[in-house]
Parts: sequence; C-alpha cells; structure tokens
Amino acid sequence: MILAMKTAQSCVIDWFHAHARDLPWRAPDRTPWGVLVSEIMLAQTPVARVEPAWRDWMQRWPTPAHLASDQPAEAIRRWDRLGYPRRALWLHQSANACVEHFNGEVPATYDELRTLPGVGDYTASAVMSFAYGKRAVVLDTNVRRVLARMWAGSQFPSPSITISEQSLAQQCTPADDATAAQWSAAAMELGALICTAATPACGECPVSNVCAWNLAGQPAYDGPARKTQKFTGTDRQVRGKLMAAIRTSHEPVSRAQLDLVWPDAIQRERALDTLIADGLVDPVEQDHFSLPATK
Repeated sequence: MILAMKTAQSCVIDWFHAHARDLPWRAPDRTPWGVLVSEIMLAQTPVARVEPAWRDWMQRWPTPAHLASDQPAEAIRRWDRLGYPRRALWLHQSANACVEHFNGEVPATYDELRTLPGVGDYTASAVMSFAYGKRAVVLDTNVRRVLARMWAGSQFPSPSITISEQSLAQQCTPADDATAAQWSAAAMELGALICTAATPACGECPVSNVCAWNLAGQPAYDGPARKTQKFTGTDRQVRGKLMAAIRTSHEPVSRAQLDLVWPDAIQRERALDTLIADGLVDPVEQDHFSLPATK
C-alpha cells in the first residue's frame, strides 16, 4: 500500500508538471497574500470567474496594507458578482488583522492563519501548502473525490469529511514539505481537470491503473445522499439581487427602490435583515441603505 501510494504520488506530480493550468496565483512571484486572496475567492466559485477578479483585486490591493487602508465598501463593490460577498468582508478584516498583528504579512503558521476572519481548516492548510511550501493536508472537493476513487473505490466521498477520510489523506500526503506541497496542488488539479464529478476522463488519468474505483468497473455511488444546492427562488438569490442594487449605487438606496428588486415582501425583508446582520449593508437615515462605510 505504501509503495503504491508513493508511485501514485509520483505519477500525479509528474502529470501536474506537464498539464497544470497557468494560473497567476501559482506563478513563481506569487505572494502569500495573493494565495490567500485566491483561496477565499475560489471557495464555491469557478476558476474562470475568479482569475480576472483576482487580477483586478491584486492590481488595486497588492498587499494587506493596501486593502486595510481602504473602505470595506470598496472591497464589496470590487467583489462584484463573485457571489457570497461576505468573503469580501473577510478579506478586508483579514487584511486589517495582518497589519495589526503580523507586521503587514500573511501569517506563516496554521494556528495564526486560523485567527484570520473566514479562514477555516481548508484555507489555512492551502495557504501553508501553496504559499509557504509546507506540509499540510489540503482537503477540498476535488482532492476528496480523487482519494475516494483512487483508494476507497467509491465514486464520490461521503457528504462530510469522516475520521477515516482524514486518516487516508494524512497517509497520502508525503512527509517532506516540498513533495507534500506539490502533491496537494497536483491532486487538486487532477480532480479539477481529469477526475471530475460528472465526466471523469479515466483514459487520460495517470493513475487509472491503480485506481480502485476504475478497476472495480466504476460502480455507482451508494453512500449517504449528497446535497444539491438550489439557487432560484432562494434567500441567496434575493440577497444577491439586493446586494447588486446597493453595490452599483454610490448613493444610499431607498427601501422603495429595494421593493422593486423582489416581489415577496417577507422574503425580501428577511434577506435584507441577514445582509445587515452580516455587516454587508448599513441602514442609514430616512430608511435608506448603503454598503458599510467604516474601516
């Protein structure tokens, strides 16, 4: 098993060096700040949408200090339509934390990274690996799917990360920093480009000959039901429409204007309340609303 893992790791890393996408946050001159920005942006958002937004963001705010000196409203406005705009506030708050507590730099340890707003286990591990080249177990959706198929023989991983899955990921992550960082990036890329959820290209996979799922005849997933995300008609859709109306206006938006955004008054008010609670919208005088203005 150990020998098979090492062989598979080597094959996947070699494949990555030959086929990896040329993404700006992987460039030799990347900074830890650039990696953190990319990881926050990439959460639940496709690379094709993130890349131009990342370039625009980094041109305006190339360091945490640059973003910390600007208003949170500008971060939300520049976030535009990436979705889940709370992430823009997290980045602004993280920039402030970097300036106030880490001499303007993105912290280099797991525990310190976890103190940044919006940074959980995955993001902290990803920054450790991709920014600092340290060994970390990086488990995103793509890596989980690759491991589930390659070693567990399952089409998909379980809906939530299990103890056995964490143990497997630990075993699969090489011991030395440099190889571990390469493996994490390579496994993620393999899941994104080859070992995809809907149409895996097993004929192009560098480890199809050792993949337990492929060797078993690609049996259909029979585990716990996997959640599917709906969007149309949800509070998330309403939040997006309200945010678009407020974000695109440089003047406070009246409640009457927001009433035109969504016909269901109860759902509209509920969505607006959550935006205010999340700090994405500020109520101002005379029943108007704007993006947050304080630093």
